[in-house]
Amino acid sequence: MTPSPVIVFMGTPDFSVPCLLALHEAGHALPLVVTQPDRPKGRGRSLAPPPVKMAAEGIGLAVEQPVTVRDEGFIERIRAVAPDFLVVVAFGQILPKALLDIPRRGAVNVHASLLPKYRGPAPIQWAMIRGETETGVTTMLMDIGVDTGDILLQRSTIIGPEDTADSMHTRLSHMGSRLLVETIHGMWQGTLYPRAQPAVGATYAPMLKKDDGRIDWRGQPGKIDIFIRAMTPWPGAFCFLGERRLKVISARPLPGVTHQEAPGTIIPGFPDELRVACEDGAVLITELQGASGKRLRTADFLRGHPIAPGTRLT
Repeated sequence: MTPSPVIVFMGTPDFSVPCLLALHEAGHALPLVVTQPDRPKGRGRSLAPPPVKMAAEGIGLAVEQPVTVRDEGFIERIRAVAPDFLVVVAFGQILPKALLDIPRRGAVNVHASLLPKYRGPAPIQWAMIRGETETGVTTMLMDIGVDTGDILLQRSTIIGPEDTADSMHTRLSHMGSRLLVETIHGMWQGTLYPRAQPAVGATYAPMLKKDDGRIDWRGQPGKIDIFIRAMTPWPGAFCFLGERRLKVISARPLPGVTHQEAPGTIIPGFPDELRVACEDGAVLITELQGASGKRLRTADFLRGHPIAPGTRLT
C-alpha cells in the first residue's frame, strides 16, 4: 500500500471546491481533476471556467473537461491513471458503471443531506422547504442509482431561523470537506466500512426551475419565511406587482397581526414597511429587488416606488 491514495477528483461548482482543497492539503495524490466544460456567462455570454477548474489550476493540478463522461476515450484516460478512488462532489453528470468500476477502492460521493432523505440535485433547498430543522452531509459509495449507494459517514447540523440556502450551502460544503478527508483516511486504513441505506424514509429533492421561486401568499407566515430563505440565492423568491416582477430577498413573519384581506394584499403598517397578508397572519418584506436589479432595503425601495395598502401582490 502506498503512503497516500491516488485520487481522481470530479466536481464543478463552488460547493465542490472545499473538498478538492481539503484533499490537496491532506497530501493525497491528485493526478487529475475532472470538471464540466467552460460555459457562457454574464451579459456578454463569454466563456467562463467552472470554480473547480479555477481552484485546481490555482494549485497546479491537471484538469480535464469532457463534454460527456461516457466517451470511451475519456474512460480510457481514467483507466490509465489507475486511481484508488474517484471522489465525486456535485459534478453534474451521471457516471456510467464503466467509470464507477475503475477505482480500486471505490467511487466516493459527498452529498448535502442525511441520506436516504433528499436524494437528488437540490437537497439543501428541499430540506428547508419541507420544514426540516436538521440536515447534514453524507459520504457514500456510488452505484448506478441516484444517491442510493452505501453510506460511509454522516454529520448533521441544525437549520437555524436565519439560515438561507446560501448559508447552508457554505456550511455544508466545509462540513463535507472535513468528512471527505475522514472518509478517505478510514477507507484507506481499513477502519471504515460501508452500510446500506435504510429501506424506509427515502425522499427525493428534484431540480429546481426558475419559476419554482414564485411565492404563494396563501401559506402561513412561517412557511413563507422558510420558502424565501430556501430560494435564496437561487432560483430566488419572487412575486408580481401588476406586471412588474419583484424579487424578495428577505422577509420575516409578523406575529400577532390579524387582518381580513386576501392573501398577497399589502396591509397598513409604518410608512417604511411592506406588510403582506398571508393565510393566517402577515409577513414583513425587509429587502427586495425590482426591475433595476439593485437590492434595496424596503424603506429605500418604497421611497422611489411607493406601494399603497390594498395593493395585491401575486
